[in-house]
Amino acid sequence: MTTPRTPPAPALRRLLGAAVTGAVLAAGALAYLSWTVRRSGRICGTADGVCVTGWNLTAVPLLFAVSLAVLLVVYERLGIGPRLALVPPTLLPAPVLPAAAHASAGWWAVALTGGAWSYCVALAAGSRYRLPAVAACVGLLLAALVVLYG
Repeated sequence: MTTPRTPPAPALRRLLGAAVTGAVLAAGALAYLSWTVRRSGRICGTADGVCVTGWNLTAVPLLFAVSLAVLLVVYERLGIGPRLALVPPTLLPAPVLPAAAHASAGWWAVALTGGAWSYCVALAAGSRYRLPAVAACVGLLLAALVVLYG
């Protein structure tokens, strides 16, 4: 016996869901990293030399693990696939894009950049807009690299 499958969500709802998820994850990551920097500054105080806290060591792996879990669940619920092909490109440039946005404009640019990146990667999953979406992803990544290193 086969179970009936529900039709996938409309394309716009899927793309906006991906954009909102990317924006929330980027803003949340910025808030958590800012908190770890403040916390480590209070713990280390005026210590001479290198001061490494547990918060510093676990920040990036924790953010990647949480983002991976959230993206897998959200992409499944929205019907965006194939998830194993979309989640790594969503996560790998994650440190570069928000860093460039934060360096140039602040926290709102981090959320906007995270949303735009997730939107473009989810749009690339569809065959109709694959080329413009990949071009937008490349443009976002190049702009971030120019802001950081240019």
